[in-house]
Amino acid sequence: MDEIIKEEIQEIKGQIERITYLSEEDGYTVIKIRIPGKREPITAVGYLASPNPGEIIQMKGKWIRHPKYGDQFRIISYKTAVPANVYGIEKYLGSGLIKGIGPVMANRIVKRFGEETLEVIEEDVERLKEVEGIGEKRISMIKKAWDEQKEIRDIMIFLQQHGISPSYAPKIYKKYKERSIEVLKENPYRLAMDIFGIGFITADRIAEKLGFPKDSELRAMSGIIYVLQQVADEGHVYYPYEELMERCKKILDVSEEVIENALNKLEFEGRIVREEDAVYLSQFYVCETGIARRLIRLMEMPKSIRKINAEKAIEWVQKKLGIQLAERQKEAIRQVAENKVLIITGGPGTGKTTVINAIIKIFSQIGAKILLAAPTGRASKRITETSGYEAKTIHRLLEYSPDKGEFKRNEKSPLSCDMLIIDEASMIDVVLMYHLIKAVPLNATLILVGDVNQLPSVGPGNVLKDIISSNMFPVVELNEIFRQARESLIIVNAHRINAGNFPIFKSEKKHSDFYFIEEEDPEKGLSIIVDLVKDRIPKRFGFDPYNDIQVISPMNKGIIGAENLNEKLQDVLNPSSFGIVRGTRRFRIGDKVMQIRNNYEKGVFNGEIGRIVKIDQENQEILVSFDIGVVPYDYSELDELSLAYAISVHKAQGSEYPAVIIPIFIQHYVLLQRNLIYTAITRGKKLVVIVGTKKAFIIGIKNNKIQKRYTKLDERLSKAEL
Repeated sequence: MDEIIKEEIQEIKGQIERITYLSEEDGYTVIKIRIPGKREPITAVGYLASPNPGEIIQMKGKWIRHPKYGDQFRIISYKTAVPANVYGIEKYLGSGLIKGIGPVMANRIVKRFGEETLEVIEEDVERLKEVEGIGEKRISMIKKAWDEQKEIRDIMIFLQQHGISPSYAPKIYKKYKERSIEVLKENPYRLAMDIFGIGFITADRIAEKLGFPKDSELRAMSGIIYVLQQVADEGHVYYPYEELMERCKKILDVSEEVIENALNKLEFEGRIVREEDAVYLSQFYVCETGIARRLIRLMEMPKSIRKINAEKAIEWVQKKLGIQLAERQKEAIRQVAENKVLIITGGPGTGKTTVINAIIKIFSQIGAKILLAAPTGRASKRITETSGYEAKTIHRLLEYSPDKGEFKRNEKSPLSCDMLIIDEASMIDVVLMYHLIKAVPLNATLILVGDVNQLPSVGPGNVLKDIISSNMFPVVELNEIFRQARESLIIVNAHRINAGNFPIFKSEKKHSDFYFIEEEDPEKGLSIIVDLVKDRIPKRFGFDPYNDIQVISPMNKGIIGAENLNEKLQDVLNPSSFGIVRGTRRFRIGDKVMQIRNNYEKGVFNGEIGRIVKIDQENQEILVSFDIGVVPYDYSELDELSLAYAISVHKAQGSEYPAVIIPIFIQHYVLLQRNLIYTAITRGKKLVVIVGTKKAFIIGIKNNKIQKRYTKLDERLSKAEL
């Protein structure tokens, strides 16, 4: 507990020198303030609405003594004013407050206009042309940013008056512009549906402060949508009525009657669909029924590819590629020749890539137009490298149009192909599969290739597994590990783990490709992982810490969770002091970062990894280099990025890395299951190092209870009549 030095409330006025800490979550801030007559700035702490260096701040509060940081002024209430002196104005403008003005430009402007600077920007912005380097374009940017800043400040003050973190203001303004406060007063629950990063809990807190009753229909409807979105994040396409009712009662703390009435209203408005005991968000109902309908139609229609003699084709392709195909691989080719839809599944080293290459060779030889795709950029890049044919991500294949907010390729404008091969199909969720299947021409052949033992998709559904379970389509399982693959302990152990057996660690080769470092203490485990990335693996195996080594953790939280690992790895691999701080997150030039949601406008999708190449303080942007090129992120969009020195197993799906390090400790108990460990291990191409305890490892391998996902795709397919 902090010790209060003086009980009485005092008033202090000064100028903000710098922001030491600012939490995006709740607006808690630590600032240094220069007080007239004092040589050193004082430290003040409290909940502030986006303070800026240079501002004058008048505070009421008490002096406290923090056990670690010493004397601090705890702010109870405050008000700010724009700075009046030249030093304050320059600091204020150069703090990144206004797009188009960085520290250098702020210095030039203040040199020219002195204490009149802010008046000039407010009332006669065209005069800024008198400053070197400022033309029409920059004036327009500065004016727009200045006006927006005033609007955002009003929203911040409104939020703070209602006890809500002011950090949400830029996002709210970006969405609703000058209607922001009006929307907040009318229906704060819209925030949860319209704005990424603001959930129902935050919207509910705002609504409560604004006086919305607990049992209001608006609140119950928003709460139901929130729960259905939550369960979708857990992988469910629908949720059983009784379970939904229980979860809603717990979150909303209202009667069943209120929830039932809200469900009826949502159903009437077409936002949910009720089918017997199942409750769907309408989007997912449309997707699931649409996939089933389209797959059945695809099976019914004739093939555009002419009939071939499969045995002759197998003989020809073996000579062409100089290989001997295994019996199951030959079977896959026979099935492609006969069927419109085929699933090829198998673990690592079973020859999925070889069979894809053989199929491409055979059918391109007879003039078939073949398209290749995968859910992630890394997976599509890998197919391109191994097949020599261009592969795209599914999103790019379907040609998303940011202007219209939809894919250009659909049933009205299908893909131009006779055959479509999709790799890493286990990653495809119900929404993406719906958009994909709509765009497949009805006379084309569809081949889904994947490893059904991996984790299911991050998004809702279990598409590949459901299609296989329906027993409506031919499935070829490749189960023979090829000789070359048998030499890799990564592949041997992946299959052992998949069968529920403990892996082998000894190898007759000089260098093994699979290691286990036993450590009980998570803190020590953290140090070992940092040392492995920074020194041990690069020295022994020659792998680059940035590009070749990927830490993959079962969890995000905790000592050896991805978040903490990222912080430590960033400090040792990229210790540069230049960067920007957003709450507890720091971004620096050179950082390895990951996009954590699909952003169709930018053309960057969930799980794609890039590098920060520039931090532009003047334009308040971070520039990130991805496979598609350099993509700008406004400071207000940085919650779409996370550091990627360490990532979760789910985020690693569909990617392969030369070397992976996997922490497996008892702390990960909740998430330790066989398909998670199997997925993590199969991400490593040349080296896998596990750090942790054998006990935790065994718990994970033995736990084959895959969490049930509520889906009806298999049922819909098997009930359909061909």
